[in-house]
Amino acid sequence: MINQFVTIQHQKIHYLEMAGKAPNTNIFGNVLLLHGASFTAQTWYDLGTLPTLAMKGYRAVAIDLPGYGQSSTIPNIEPVSFIQELINTLQLDAPVIISPSMSGSFSLPFLIAHPNQIKALVAVAPVGIMRYQEKLIGLSVPILAIWGSNDHIVPVTQVELLSKLMPKVTKVILPDAGHTCYLKATSQFHQHLMTFIASL
Repeated sequence: MINQFVTIQHQKIHYLEMAGKAPNTNIFGNVLLLHGASFTAQTWYDLGTLPTLAMKGYRAVAIDLPGYGQSSTIPNIEPVSFIQELINTLQLDAPVIISPSMSGSFSLPFLIAHPNQIKALVAVAPVGIMRYQEKLIGLSVPILAIWGSNDHIVPVTQVELLSKLMPKVTKVILPDAGHTCYLKATSQFHQHLMTFIASL
């Protein structure tokens, strides 16, 4: 596993990277993992998400968002330009972005501004759907919308809202899981995640 820093907007951003080679020696694709407010890049390693993606032949990069984990704070951060510079600097061509909870404030504005630069978005109960709903209408980027049935922070009704706004939404509700559904139902989360990414 690579454990390094990259300079984005003059600040140090920490990331973890694991990559596996597909049988034809090519990387299948890039996956960028963001995190919620109580978590860091390390969460995705501890859960086995990074190793699982690498084992299947993907290049998986999990970052500590600015001000979290080992990453520096970026004053007056502009989420779209931050993600843009991150993708360019790390050469994450057309990534699948995995975005839980708080990180929706980064992924959703970037999706709206640059839909052609994302292969897909895995929306894990992200914040901001209501805020950005008018700008999400009709965007044809494939979405895996995955929620815990007991989410009391971002209601499950927002899955239906996403489905109405965008034409390519795959809905998954994990039973008896809460807002951080990937912690309670990790194996089911990984199964749905890998099936979705493979379908792209």
